[in-house]
Amino acid sequence: MRTNFPHTQDFFNEQIYADRVTKRKICDRFEALSSERDRWQKKASYYYAQQYRYYQFLIPESSKVLELGCGLGDLLAAVKPSRGVGVDFSEKMIEQANQRHIHQPNLEFIHADLDILSLDETFDVIIICDTIGHLVDVETTLKSLRKYCTNKTRIIISYYNFLWEPILRLAEVLHLKMPQLQMNWLSSDDIANLLNLADYEVIKRENRFLVPKNIPILSDLCNRYLATLPIINSLCLSTYLVAKPHTVSPQAAPSTTIVIPCRNEKGNIESAVQRLPQFGGHQEIIFVDGHSTDGTVEEINRIIATYPNKTIRLLFQEGKGKGDAVRKGFIAATNDILMILDADLTVPPEDLPKFYQAIASGKGEFINGCRLVYPMESNAMRFLNLLGNQFFSSVFSWLLNQPVKDTLCGTKVMYREDYLRLAANRHYFGEFDPFGDFDLLLGAYKLNLRILEVPIRYRERIYGTTNIQRFKHGWLLLRMVVFAFRKLKAL
Repeated sequence: MRTNFPHTQDFFNEQIYADRVTKRKICDRFEALSSERDRWQKKASYYYAQQYRYYQFLIPESSKVLELGCGLGDLLAAVKPSRGVGVDFSEKMIEQANQRHIHQPNLEFIHADLDILSLDETFDVIIICDTIGHLVDVETTLKSLRKYCTNKTRIIISYYNFLWEPILRLAEVLHLKMPQLQMNWLSSDDIANLLNLADYEVIKRENRFLVPKNIPILSDLCNRYLATLPIINSLCLSTYLVAKPHTVSPQAAPSTTIVIPCRNEKGNIESAVQRLPQFGGHQEIIFVDGHSTDGTVEEINRIIATYPNKTIRLLFQEGKGKGDAVRKGFIAATNDILMILDADLTVPPEDLPKFYQAIASGKGEFINGCRLVYPMESNAMRFLNLLGNQFFSSVFSWLLNQPVKDTLCGTKVMYREDYLRLAANRHYFGEFDPFGDFDLLLGAYKLNLRILEVPIRYRERIYGTTNIQRFKHGWLLLRMVVFAFRKLKAL
């Protein structure tokens, strides 16, 4: 029986040839545009400035950065890497990039086919900015990038919203936009699916820019405020996805430091130590006392002497507030994983293995406790506090673009190396949070960490009284919402 299908090898060879022809066509197109690229960028200077600004938000300074499809190299330079490598298959673009940034020795520009790129190093961030539509086989390219990744590497992909296709085509006809040979149109769901197939996990999506041209007052008003609103946000021009490689659980069990901030918690100290299960590798307990007057310090010293087989340390807080205590404990910690356990024990110490498993297994990189899933004990949380928590959780779920049911749960867990990066980049937010919850949560979001919530059963306090002042602290929280909006949305 005859068939109309070519032999497998013939078909394979024809496919390779077709791909090469397509790549050559794309390359020729950008080679032809290379002499005009600078002029087009100046013409759309407002759009490029806004795009660079958002990438600067996504990428901490002094990161090692690889950019695919770097063009003239201006974006790579804008994110201020400690080492930046830009790759483009247009030789003329690379020549211009090298001349343009000749006085920046931290930048290197390479003429190469993205699919056969060969570098002997890994990067903190890999940028694919407005390039994914020109890739012949997106999945294969993404898979080829795995050799440049560590578990902490972030892939950032930006692309345009298909709703803008008619407007962009009209802009090209009217010579308001650089003409491009577009191969693929991919929705954000398409890109997320391709990332998943290539063994990456999407951890953040964001839409930006309603008005890409500079119209005084109006452009900034629309892009910084109106564009953040639900529904309207889906009409934005640019889509950004941040992804991380699927991680493999470490072979050796990570060690853990449990930081317990305490102020007048004498009656809970021994219970905290006794009830703490053994999990993972070596455990270290750090009590940070905040000027107690009820004998808490003496009780901690007694416990240290009573349990010599446990590593227990006592630190004294110079400042005020739980946030200050947590920062002191975290910076003094020596183990792999950092945990907070509130000394009131309303989050049971017996639940900490759940947090450990969530982070050690690679399911999350910042683990947040959630008290609002299971029913609480009758006096565990006052009614107004519960309403406040639910309100702020809704607001922060919008700010962070992912469900976060309980921003104020005291138990939060992260790797020490991530905390050190968070602390190094704390200048972006500043010392704004006396509680410590938002300092860590917003900092984790800024670092593109995978945030995961672990439900716990919230218990009634047995000893002492709460240090929370509902109305004073509620006002502070409202101020922090406005602060977070300015720092996360109204960029």
